[in-house]
Amino acid sequence: MDFTPIIAPIWSIAGWLIPFMLVIGLLKSPWAKGQIGELLVRLFAHWQLDQSTYRRLHNVTLNTPDGTTQIDHVFLSPYGIFVLETKNMSGWIFGTEKQAQWTQKIYKRTYKFQNPLRQNYKHLRALEATLQVDAAHLHSVITFVGGSTFKTEVPTCVTQSIGFIDYIKSFQQPVFSQAKVDAMLELLQSGRCAPSLATHREHVRNLKRRSDPTAERMCPKCGNALVTRTRKAGPKAGRQFWGCSGFPRCRVIQDL
Repeated sequence: MDFTPIIAPIWSIAGWLIPFMLVIGLLKSPWAKGQIGELLVRLFAHWQLDQSTYRRLHNVTLNTPDGTTQIDHVFLSPYGIFVLETKNMSGWIFGTEKQAQWTQKIYKRTYKFQNPLRQNYKHLRALEATLQVDAAHLHSVITFVGGSTFKTEVPTCVTQSIGFIDYIKSFQQPVFSQAKVDAMLELLQSGRCAPSLATHREHVRNLKRRSDPTAERMCPKCGNALVTRTRKAGPKAGRQFWGCSGFPRCRVIQDL
């Protein structure tokens, strides 16, 4: 019996259905969602922020004493430096400024993710060291795209969709000359790692090393080794943490 008349239509459908499903799966991956979120921010900024006032760089990877740090967006302006972290997330978002982890809830599913304010703190410190500017002129900005809803009160620098535009524009007191802005832009362009696949892979390796409790760690501020210590008092007494071996000159600590 010839099954060709039956198999041919099935094979024809599979020929486009399989690639279609692969594309859908890729678009739902964390990497693709991150790329889409960053692209949306670029478009919003292009439409809403004057390019002659707000000089911008995207996907900036900088070397630090303990590896590298990758910054989604940097906006340099006479009114300050705005360091923007993008989150492409849906569902309900729960979190406060001091919590180490925030929560995403989609129907009955719950996910934990790093407090983006803490995540962006390292970015600010790297830029402060690279540009040699007053920390007061560096501003952390978080924007959530993807239709999420905040279910707890968040700081004004945590925004949704194009809300980061209004937050950035709320700063109207000049702190840098235009010449200084141009100089910082040139310094950052020359000091960043090349935006390439190799740079991304090296950054991922650094992240894995930092999450390995057995790996040697370096202080992101002074470059000395981080060592494990135990809290002796307070509500977290008995818990271990990473502390700078340069203490008390350097008081950097990290969660274990």
